[in-house]
Amino acid sequence: MRWQVALDEVSAGYAGRPVLRRLSAHIPAFATTALVGPNGSGKSTLLGVIAGVIPVAAGEVAHRTDGRPAFVVQRSRVADVLPLTVRDAVAMGRWARRGPWRRLSRSDRRVVETSMERLGIADLAGRQLGEVSGGQRQRALVAQGLAQEAELLLLDEPTTGLDMAARQLITDVLAEAVADGVTVVQATHDLDAAREAECVLLLQEGRLVASGAPATVLTGDTVERIWHSPRPAGTLVPAERPV
Repeated sequence: MRWQVALDEVSAGYAGRPVLRRLSAHIPAFATTALVGPNGSGKSTLLGVIAGVIPVAAGEVAHRTDGRPAFVVQRSRVADVLPLTVRDAVAMGRWARRGPWRRLSRSDRRVVETSMERLGIADLAGRQLGEVSGGQRQRALVAQGLAQEAELLLLDEPTTGLDMAARQLITDVLAEAVADGVTVVQATHDLDAAREAECVLLLQEGRLVASGAPATVLTGDTVERIWHSPRPAGTLVPAERPV
């Protein structure tokens, strides 16, 4: 399978706190890869390294992509300090192509509207982002990621705290993106979501424990060993604070 991102002996972290330790992995192209692991295993740090927002202390990261990845964080603080509408927030996804000070073209506006429609938030376009529900805000952030039209879409816990309908909507939209030729990488603690991915990277204490198809990685024995207690198939790993 063709790879989109290759990590070779990557170590990374924060001042005085290493997180990833000599991690090597390949992210397959045109597929969904789920990053799973216990709290503190390094999933969010790995996403940041792939996105290029967290520098590596050692090792190399290679991309087979044109342009920057789209990176969807779990929660944006922008809405807390700027009076952005939902449409404004989604339109920020076009900045990588247009720049923050240039007017959006007709094509840009069409991409923004389509992205909102796909996430079911077109009727919220004029609402202040800080006033909508957490689930609606999260869908706006995913729409912002789609609006970037990047070849590589990175998401940190995109369905955390959402109801079943919203989770399924985002899952379906991401599957459509992959069908359109996008490579999707998402950190998740939802084993159901991970089992729907084509590839799983299982992390523990900043190291890659296993990688491959969900059926071979997320076995009952592995889940019990990594999370220290047996869990029925499809149950949620305890919610995490991103690392």
